[in-house]
Amino acid sequence: MTVAERLKTLAAGACLCLALDYLFYENLIVLLFMSPLPFFFMKMQEKRMIKRRKRELNYQFKDALVSLSVAVRAGYSPENAVNACSKDLESIYPAGTDIVEEFHYMQSRIRVSVPADELFRDLGRRSGVEDIENFASVLSVCRRMGGDMSAVIQKCAGMVADKIDVHREIETSIASKKAEQNIMSLMPAGIIMYIKLACPGFLDKMYGNAFGVTAMTVCLAVYAAAFCLGRKIVDIEV
Repeated sequence: MTVAERLKTLAAGACLCLALDYLFYENLIVLLFMSPLPFFFMKMQEKRMIKRRKRELNYQFKDALVSLSVAVRAGYSPENAVNACSKDLESIYPAGTDIVEEFHYMQSRIRVSVPADELFRDLGRRSGVEDIENFASVLSVCRRMGGDMSAVIQKCAGMVADKIDVHREIETSIASKKAEQNIMSLMPAGIIMYIKLACPGFLDKMYGNAFGVTAMTVCLAVYAAAFCLGRKIVDIEV
């Protein structure tokens, strides 16, 4: 995360702490105990950003594999196919996209005689994308054993494309459920906010005493557990 993204996330986490304190406690001391929460929130957001970026890179790698397959089928070596693929990716994605930058880096390494399979293995290790790591392993074995490079790349491209298509179909089919889960996650907080605004004093007995703090803490714990469970249910891996 950039410095701006970290500051933005910390600010959002601080606002979340203020909202939780207002809804469940109305106590400055409790708010002080919540001070580490923005940092945990930042870590959660960082994980979500990494996951989203890896998914986007995987989608982009599918297009790169198709281009590689065409180049190898035309008689290019893997290294020359990377150079041809880089030009194709520049016409598909804007400058600065992860896959474009990675293939530019590969081109620079190929100029100093680094094998293509080693470059893909390095990309898989740095990105943590399983499909790239598997492709690099298959490409390395194929090169050592003298296999049909064109057939191998075509097969890998087809398998990765099928996997991504299935993942996209799942995402499309559960998009409405994700929206419902987000709305339902906001409902408890919305109900408390409505009661506080529409009926001032109705919840006063839940604040400023041991019983109220305990009851609200239990409610908040159940709320958080339900939110995490809902996120896990709609987060389907392929």
